[in-house]
Amino acid sequence: MIDTAMLKRTLGDLNEAGVDELLSRFLAGNPTPEEAQQVVEACQQGMESVGDNFEAGVYFVGDLMYAAQILTDALEKLKPLMSGGAESKTIGTLVIGTVAGDIHDIGKNIYKALSEAAGFKVVDIGIDQKPEAFVEAVKSSGADIVGLSGVLTLSITSMKNTIEALKAAGLRDKVKVMIGGNAVSEETCQFVGADYWSKNAATSVKKGLEYLS
Repeated sequence: MIDTAMLKRTLGDLNEAGVDELLSRFLAGNPTPEEAQQVVEACQQGMESVGDNFEAGVYFVGDLMYAAQILTDALEKLKPLMSGGAESKTIGTLVIGTVAGDIHDIGKNIYKALSEAAGFKVVDIGIDQKPEAFVEAVKSSGADIVGLSGVLTLSITSMKNTIEALKAAGLRDKVKVMIGGNAVSEETCQFVGADYWSKNAATSVKKGLEYLS
């Protein structure tokens, strides 16, 4: 089994070659999907470390983008193991996007990659999306779950407006709504009327699987 603490530090240090070497060794050992999930969570913790360094002024926007690319490459290596192969059937449909007024997408992209690895069909509508865009995406895709992402405090109001738009369109009772990002909390979840909240993409994926089981 891989040293997850070392993987976390290596990704947090933006050491792409080191992450690649650790993952290559890990995959050569015929790991289980459960072990792969632990590795994914370690990668996400590494990204959280990158985010902390960014907030502290140690890293800059370019560093965030580089870290996101390292993570994306890592998840691509782990995806076949987690999803059981390319021919695994889709277990459900997920619409995700960053809500109006917010352009942050790293957390959303992590959630997307993990959800696809778990077997979801993901409809990613992008950043700074108005409530109407989520409504149309749910209608056209027949989504089971809607994921609203937001980092800024103003995102809370946008999340509430989006859920109200789903209600007005008669769609709220047909989907589970999950919110994520630095702006969310249990109080936020109750205020906006969501079903679930998390700042951890991996736990959000697990909750989505529970909703479909």
